[in-house]
Amino acid sequence: MQDKTIQIMQEYFGYSTFKTGQKSIIEKILDGHDVLGIMPTGAGKSLCFQIPALALKGTTIVISPLISLMKDQVDTLNEMGVKAAFINSSLGQQEYRSIVENAQCGVYKLLYIAPERLDTESFWELLSMMDISLVAVDEAHCISEWGHDFRPSYTRIADMIARLPVRPVVAAFTATATPQVKADIEKLLKLEKPYILVTGFDRENLYFEVDKPADKFSFLLKYVKENAGNGGIVYGSTRKTVESVCDKLNKQGIAATRYHAGLTDTERTANQEAFIYDRAQVIVATNAFGMGIDKSNIRYVIHYNMPKTMENYYQEAGRSGRDGERAECILLYSAADIITNKLLIENSGENIDKTGEYKKLQEMVDYCNTDSCLRKYILRYFGEGDLPEECGNCGNCMNTVESTNITVEVQKILSCVKRTGERFGSGIVTDVLKGSNSEKLRKLGFDKLPTFGMMKEYSKDTIKEIIAYLISEGFLSIRGDKYPVLALNPKAYNLLKGGEELYIKRLMVKEQSKVQKSEVNIDDMLFEKLRQLRKEIADRQNVPPFVVFSDASLKDMCIRLPVTGEAMLDVSGVGKFKLEKYGSRFIELINEYVSERNIIIPEIKPIEREKGSSSKEPKKDTRLVTYEMYTGGKSLREICEERGLSQVTIEGHLIDCLEKDMPLEYECFIPEDMESEIMQAIETYGAGRLKPIKEALPLEITYTAIKFAIYKYSKMKLNQNIEKYE
Repeated sequence: MQDKTIQIMQEYFGYSTFKTGQKSIIEKILDGHDVLGIMPTGAGKSLCFQIPALALKGTTIVISPLISLMKDQVDTLNEMGVKAAFINSSLGQQEYRSIVENAQCGVYKLLYIAPERLDTESFWELLSMMDISLVAVDEAHCISEWGHDFRPSYTRIADMIARLPVRPVVAAFTATATPQVKADIEKLLKLEKPYILVTGFDRENLYFEVDKPADKFSFLLKYVKENAGNGGIVYGSTRKTVESVCDKLNKQGIAATRYHAGLTDTERTANQEAFIYDRAQVIVATNAFGMGIDKSNIRYVIHYNMPKTMENYYQEAGRSGRDGERAECILLYSAADIITNKLLIENSGENIDKTGEYKKLQEMVDYCNTDSCLRKYILRYFGEGDLPEECGNCGNCMNTVESTNITVEVQKILSCVKRTGERFGSGIVTDVLKGSNSEKLRKLGFDKLPTFGMMKEYSKDTIKEIIAYLISEGFLSIRGDKYPVLALNPKAYNLLKGGEELYIKRLMVKEQSKVQKSEVNIDDMLFEKLRQLRKEIADRQNVPPFVVFSDASLKDMCIRLPVTGEAMLDVSGVGKFKLEKYGSRFIELINEYVSERNIIIPEIKPIEREKGSSSKEPKKDTRLVTYEMYTGGKSLREICEERGLSQVTIEGHLIDCLEKDMPLEYECFIPEDMESEIMQAIETYGAGRLKPIKEALPLEITYTAIKFAIYKYSKMKLNQNIEKYE
């Protein structure tokens, strides 16, 4: 069975090695054990149930609350040649009936369903008529009231499983689970002696940074422009912020769209698809966006405002870099974020544990103000120990920290809060300290206070930043419901009396740059050509570009320069079915690129395919296999079907054989009515220059035809030279 799973992984998904935890989970499922996998976003949870689904008989039911994820994963599976479908509220009646009929007939290997389907008795009847071998529960934390996305329908999953004629294996997966949530998943799903795997929360490819810009939008605009061509998410805490930021980006010529609960379902779906299909570079959204987004090539997530909890922040930031390539997670922090979040907590209703929410908020404030490693802070929050002091891949580790003594400034601010009666917010306190010529201050008599104008040489932003720091460190608190006001906490009095000194740490940030590339250099021009080809194919197929090939696959193509089907199979993420469907266009483009530049293909060691893959060892030269089949009378179509290779690849094999002087009838590959025109172009531009020859000829003339013609032309020239000297 292990051999079979490796073969499935290579042929369908194009990978030769497992990610951490995948192999053990897959083996346990295939051995008939229930499993619970707690794995971070991007760790490959979906492969943990998709590979068993293809190895087992019958259908795998995948329960997911995320409509967009269902569609993306089903699109991807169908592109690989896997029969898969989804059932959720987005389907019309006719489409729903068709899928139900197919499901009853056992057509699908995977059927994705929304948990709300379990609320209807008729759907239970459908499931009872199916041959179900595995039930995979995605986003399993939704079953727990302690989880951050509780869904009551999840509590019916165990009853559904119990009513099936034969109990299938149950596999539950989540990216985040506290001990309480983990216990709830195991208990409420009624997992039977499950194999539990926690792979850790670290995402090494993610770069973390906290910035405190005086002008957040200017920072954002500069960053987005410097990262043109890279897709990203910008999270705002309110609908108003989302609308404002999105409008300003559009006015600056950035292709941005928006997503929040105030839009209609139709608007949200259209905007989300614009981002997923790469029609919009940026999506500005509240936290309503992103659950289940399977877009793998999100290169950055910027939080325009500080989230309320570390769980929310890490989940949202983790939507970037799912393809394993480097991505950046930047949080833009300001004093106003604390006030906004505290107001949200106060107005959240009586059933909320406000003490717990304030504690979580304080963790976020501390994160924004720490001078230690940001990755270490996050991982320690989630319970991971034995961590290095520095990760080398966050803003704090990569930039210099400077400490400044702000004791005098703090005393002035605390004194001003006290002298204004602890009845006003940071705006009035800042105006008093700046000595603002305001009628309101004069009416209140604040222009007569000793603290009036005491910090006039400081900018308002600097004063507010220090106030935010005092709030985060517990020297000041925010009180009041409708109008938040500043008040002194007991620990502030020791500072006022000069009993201690206070330092603020500032990052001396290096000049902002584009999202850094991976350590291996790739050819930007070729990568862009491949991206354009991918977009063209995706638009024609009406699928997101990453469904065709991921960014990671395109980058691997730039490194390996595969010019044959066999070489393309060594590219990460390229399996047999994607090679058949898309490979020829990409191979042709790479062949053209290599020929134009007279590039010598580097000797990159082929991927060692493990025992059980479709590649047998020892094996005959693949070109010789093609040659023998063709000279034995098989047509190109028959060879392509039997070998599972594209026609361009097969034709390339035959050209290689010709160049080795192996006898072959090849003139049929050169269009008879166009031969003289092709030969004239070769004569004009030279036999070594494919691109100008191609551009000089009609579009229907393929590179393959030109290559065969070049062979004939070269042979003719050689014969002419021989005759000349005889």
